[in-house]
Amino acid sequence: MPVLVMKFGGTSVATLDRIRRAAKRVGVEVAKGYDVIVIVSAMSGKTNELVGWVNETSPLYDAREYDAVVSSGENVTAGLMALTLQEMDVPARSWQGWQVPVRTTSAHSAARIEEIPTDNILTKFAEGMKVAVVAGFQGVSPEGRITTLGRGGSDTTAVAFAAAFDAERCDIYTDVDGVYTTDPRVSAKARKLDRIAFEEMLELASLGAKVLQTRSVELAMRYKVKLRVLSSFEEQSDDAGTLVCDEEDIMESNVVAGVAFSRDEAKMTLVSVADRPGIAASIFTALSDGGVNVDMIVQNISEEGRTDMTWSCPTDQVVRAQKAVAEAKAQGAINFHEVIADTDVAKVSVVGIGMRSHTGVAAKMFQVLSAEGINIKVITTSEIKISVLIDRKYMELAVQALHDAFELEKAA
Repeated sequence: MPVLVMKFGGTSVATLDRIRRAAKRVGVEVAKGYDVIVIVSAMSGKTNELVGWVNETSPLYDAREYDAVVSSGENVTAGLMALTLQEMDVPARSWQGWQVPVRTTSAHSAARIEEIPTDNILTKFAEGMKVAVVAGFQGVSPEGRITTLGRGGSDTTAVAFAAAFDAERCDIYTDVDGVYTTDPRVSAKARKLDRIAFEEMLELASLGAKVLQTRSVELAMRYKVKLRVLSSFEEQSDDAGTLVCDEEDIMESNVVAGVAFSRDEAKMTLVSVADRPGIAASIFTALSDGGVNVDMIVQNISEEGRTDMTWSCPTDQVVRAQKAVAEAKAQGAINFHEVIADTDVAKVSVVGIGMRSHTGVAAKMFQVLSAEGINIKVITTSEIKISVLIDRKYMELAVQALHDAFELEKAA
């Protein structure tokens, strides 16, 4: 039988009624002739509750025990989903990560999937099981300990299973009905996309769009897994949601596919750094070792052998960054006058594979922002995206103006 992977996020399984609703969707696919692998998240809010309990019990917790606790939310959902399906006379059973087994690295709370053997589940399918309900977000380390994949890891679990089982498709059920040109809460003109290329989705996910976890899109692109993003709360048709697929599977697309944004950005500058070979390596090695996720980087013109180095990072990593560069300075690895942190900025980006073959996108973007009186602090570009840092108070205005300027409310 062909295999279909269906993933249900926390809001889709938040209550027993919602689990029953999700189970009915699974039953529809079983009736079509699929063997179904269902990946479930913990019920909405449960993971946060479990994390809170761990922090309250042991602020300096053992990461292995943290994973043992926070992974339990998915186990509960998997068992309840399997029971619900059984009540519908659909042959189903639950699977925890170690039972599959989902083999991962030993990096607790941030493990990566290394292998998913298919034998155990395929054997049960051959014996008449129609649905394997798998607890998402978790696996087992080489040492035999439970691991978790990081927040949003159930998306990654789903795509990894679709790749391992050569599934026909991977359907991600969530609380939105697809991928939009921007957040509909910011622009009333936001339009749902019928299709979007892997590369565009990867950029949008990494730039702040919350629909799919970045790692899940990376996996889907690598293994050519067709992803479909759907709403758990609306009636479905065969062309519902948004299909994330190869660029070649899209007939026509706009030059710009979407506008992404991230509110929680900070701009940091090391003032008066010695301008010598290796200084950038010294700075960003220190930040990397300090666990700082650096995004945009700008180096000013050197004067009298000194320069300024600017980067952006999430606002919750500013203190970590300040500590990392201070320690590097104390050790003599780098020398600077001061570190300045601006925590009142936002990142706004335009993304589109059409930018490869069309000129003038950057000029148009900058003209639009200028016309709205919005000053650009930092610019970075890639082949299919342009990102700017601006004052946070102008973020929604910038998103709306760019969405209008590139006429994203119109289909190609």
